[in-house]
Amino acid sequence: MTISYDDFAKIDIRVGTIIAVDPFPEARKPAYKLTVDFGGDIGTRRSSAQITTLYPAESLIGRQILAVVNFPSKRIGPFTSEVLCLGVPDAEGAVVLVGPDRAVPNGGQLY
Repeated sequence: MTISYDDFAKIDIRVGTIIAVDPFPEARKPAYKLTVDFGGDIGTRRSSAQITTLYPAESLIGRQILAVVNFPSKRIGPFTSEVLCLGVPDAEGAVVLVGPDRAVPNGGQLY
């Protein structure tokens, strides 16, 4: 399916820095609860992320990632996920996070 640029422009993808990682034992698949700082008007938001295979919790603090910030919140068990962190699967299907290859200001928009 082909979409227009106007369709793409409706998706608000921003860069943020992971500032906290908590276990999420209630999740059906292994996951973390992430707190991500998007700076400015967006502030901090929380997300559930199934990234435990490739990322020990302590390796995520300070990492910049890209996330969709304008989807509605999604309830995942007892947790409300406010943003969708972006990633792609590796050859074995584990999620590899998407982020800038150098430090950029939090809140920067992908376009």
